[in-house]
Amino acid sequence: MIGCHFGRFFQVTVAGGSYQEGLTSVIQGAPPGLILNEQDIYGDLLLRKPGADELSSPRKEPDLPIIYTGVNAADTIENANNANHTNGTPVSILIPNLDRHFIHIKQYQDTNRTPRPGHASYASFIKYGPDDDSIGAGIFSGRYTATIVAAGHIAKKILAKCGIDVFGYVKEAAGVSCGSVDHALALKRTNAYKQMRCDLDPFYQEIYVKGRIKPGMRFLEKTAIFAQIEKEIDAIREKAPLCKHEEILEKYGIHPVINCPDSDAAESMVKAINAITATGDSSGGVVEVVALGLPVGLGEPVFDKLDAELGKMLGIGAVKSVEIGAGLSVKNMTGIQSNDQMHMEKGKVIFDTNNAGGITGGLSNSNPVIVRLGVKPTPTIDKKQHTIDKYTLENRDLAAITRRDPTIVARVWPVAEAYTAMVILDNVIANYGYQALRTAIEN
Repeated sequence: MIGCHFGRFFQVTVAGGSYQEGLTSVIQGAPPGLILNEQDIYGDLLLRKPGADELSSPRKEPDLPIIYTGVNAADTIENANNANHTNGTPVSILIPNLDRHFIHIKQYQDTNRTPRPGHASYASFIKYGPDDDSIGAGIFSGRYTATIVAAGHIAKKILAKCGIDVFGYVKEAAGVSCGSVDHALALKRTNAYKQMRCDLDPFYQEIYVKGRIKPGMRFLEKTAIFAQIEKEIDAIREKAPLCKHEEILEKYGIHPVINCPDSDAAESMVKAINAITATGDSSGGVVEVVALGLPVGLGEPVFDKLDAELGKMLGIGAVKSVEIGAGLSVKNMTGIQSNDQMHMEKGKVIFDTNNAGGITGGLSNSNPVIVRLGVKPTPTIDKKQHTIDKYTLENRDLAAITRRDPTIVARVWPVAEAYTAMVILDNVIANYGYQALRTAIEN
């Protein structure tokens, strides 16, 4: 299988499957000197992990990462204070699958003859044959996106050093939309949502805050603890604090279940999603990602335009459309309506609008980059659907018996955020190199 690799200068290779031993993300291009630890990576992973709330699959994967390579195991010389710093070599992150018991594998074995409509299971069977990893959809499962979130954590960490913020949130779910929100406020509330999830996540508190896993531990020490955690998953989950929605809203200023900067819209989204779920069906939505602080000129003409690179987020499972700025609505505009006019203000170029979504001619133009992803409903539903037996080619009916998400949009926004950061960092590195070469030639 090819196609599991991303990037030119910030490179990511992913591997693994939903019910294999786990997932792997190998990252090249992280500079030396970056402080990296599993607690911070998990702080991003817990945003998309299953079993966290009423809008996610009941699968109980903790999604705990292990940094396997790429960081210093100890100070390189006495008192260098560079243990756990990246050292310039590839960073590899392992995410073991801990909740993959035979009862769930058997459910897939019982239904794998009949491809699920909307899933890759028919096409992948034809392409890869009977050895296709169809238990839990393999690498076609949304589970693989944990590898993107892990790599994106590193990208966001580097971009922050460059003054660039990347954040995502749910813009629309089950037909309920969030209105326009000031970017600074949206960033503040997204960060508050992330903090809330860390504060209330029982694995974050039990494993990292209490120090069961900490920097400096050897790989085999960590795997021994993971073996213990696998047996304690239910007990740890029961330690999650019981907080009323009103308490979370008062303390953090955000909705406790869905990351939307408008808490009223978020509540309406949750009600609409649950109403559809109650019928055995699923729902889709829209994720919006915003990048602030980009310099002018990221991207390359023709094939490597910045918006073209962001369009590769169609590689995220369930994403069926990617639009930049005003997106498809430009078809109903005139030129004067579509054009982002500009003026000088206090020595800076200011754009009056941002229909281009911060990208013109494939290059960033200093406006915020705005990307929206159309996310389809979860294909696995509790309704009878027509399908076939992929071995006998006879017609069959299928109803879901496997674990599934009521909606994907509530868990895919951190994936989109991470992927956007990867794309931008890849272009930042290219731009730094290009500008350095240009300066050398001019001098």
